[in-house]
Amino acid sequence: MLDKFIPDIYQKSIFTIDYKKLKLRGIKCIIFDVDNTIEPISIAKPSRKVKDLIERLKDLGFKVLIMSNASKKRLTPFKEILEVDCAASSKKPFSHKFHKILKEYNYKVNEVAIIGDQIMTDIFGGNKVGITTILVNPISSKDQIFTHITRFFERIIIRKAMKKKLFTKGQYYD
Repeated sequence: MLDKFIPDIYQKSIFTIDYKKLKLRGIKCIIFDVDNTIEPISIAKPSRKVKDLIERLKDLGFKVLIMSNASKKRLTPFKEILEVDCAASSKKPFSHKFHKILKEYNYKVNEVAIIGDQIMTDIFGGNKVGITTILVNPISSKDQIFTHITRFFERIIIRKAMKKKLFTKGQYYD
């Protein structure tokens, strides 16, 4: 069961991921979490650096989506500025929105990757569906109240995974 919480790829941030490698692996669609993955929760819209990255990914031929447990209101500025589709109130780690994306955009599980900062939602949810999961470090230590609870359980999972040599915090890999 512990393997469902282990990311396929672990990188410092969305800016250190080798997207060309993802392309070579057959990834066609990248799903980004928003809060503490692409921007801190206190930031209302994406930075120029994030916009440039998303543009570069589109130029590489990726379909880029945003999937978040946050509300549609929170995601609207990101959707509009980044010019991407989004799935709000996703209820990750439940798989409904993942399956909806696969069906709606006609992707196979091996063609989709999710990038997020939370093991309990982004990684667990993606692994349950079978898509490529990429964990990045949270941008900020400030989280929603519910996220503080999931981070508590995340720390327990990381300790267990480290004991079994399945994962080491700060040891990046792709």
